[in-house]
Amino acid sequence: MGLKDYKIAWFTEGGWQGKVSLDNPNMRNDVSTKYILGAEHYPIFNIPQVLQHFGENYFDFGIVTLPKHNTEHLLKFDLVGDLKKLCKKTISMQEGPHWLFQDYTMEQQIWWFNALTEFDMLFAHNLKDVSYYKGLTNKPVHKMPTLMLTERLGIQPRSEWSDAVIIGGNMVRWYGGFDSYIVAQEFDMPIVAPSMGRKIDREDEMDIQHLPYMTWVDWMNNLSQYHVGVHLMPTHAAGTFALNCAFHGIPCIGYVGLDTQEELHPHLTVYDGDMEQAKKYARELKEDEEFYEECSKTSREYYINSLYNEKNFVPYITRIFEGLHEDN
Repeated sequence: MGLKDYKIAWFTEGGWQGKVSLDNPNMRNDVSTKYILGAEHYPIFNIPQVLQHFGENYFDFGIVTLPKHNTEHLLKFDLVGDLKKLCKKTISMQEGPHWLFQDYTMEQQIWWFNALTEFDMLFAHNLKDVSYYKGLTNKPVHKMPTLMLTERLGIQPRSEWSDAVIIGGNMVRWYGGFDSYIVAQEFDMPIVAPSMGRKIDREDEMDIQHLPYMTWVDWMNNLSQYHVGVHLMPTHAAGTFALNCAFHGIPCIGYVGLDTQEELHPHLTVYDGDMEQAKKYARELKEDEEFYEECSKTSREYYINSLYNEKNFVPYITRIFEGLHEDN
């Protein structure tokens, strides 16, 4: 069976309902995955109403992305119990770093752990997350590659670029923006950063050009102009910045533990907190044109052959769903 032969429901804290269309203005990785799977999206808090509407065993698969926040509201109904009635197989999709639940209240931590152990299967972002969830739950866990749709959306890899460096986030611990800023200064180029939701007061006073919010397609087209990327983000999840850079062949300095960084930028990956080595790589990229070209070429070639590319993602994810479907 192909993906389109399955009835798949995906539940998140998003307040919208329906399938993703290709003209969605914000076709980032999680939205792209829903599109490729042909999944029907519903708000997670509406699971009881969806069950009442469709009845039991309506969907072949039910995927749930447990929200990073507002977890207390999930304790008000039997989320996994209702999901198991509605869907023949249930799957949890990782949201944020795997340690995040340990910032919850004790009651919420126990609820979150018990919920995970009731799913038939778990999806995780990175190989280290796969290992973590296997050890935590003893459930089947598979990597969900961070999918990026490009050809369908008319996005082309860069052909020319300017002398500017882009960092991957704001000046907060979550993104590690200050560390990225310090390393980016090694290039003696203008520094640019996206405007994320965690921007802090007076950050605009830094010698950084902050980009306005833009759709994902506009972001990818804008990204193509930069010479190099730096993203020393200690919070490991989907790894979209390193992935986006690799599509354009933009060398990106980043941390171990993030699969998109390790797999697509192997010559520029450093251990968490190793600012000294990150600066050395920055200087080498600046001073050694041959090294720069090798890093650029490698990242682009590795992306083309990776699971983050649609042509490789689809057969990979199809095999996983087929295996779970046959496991009755």
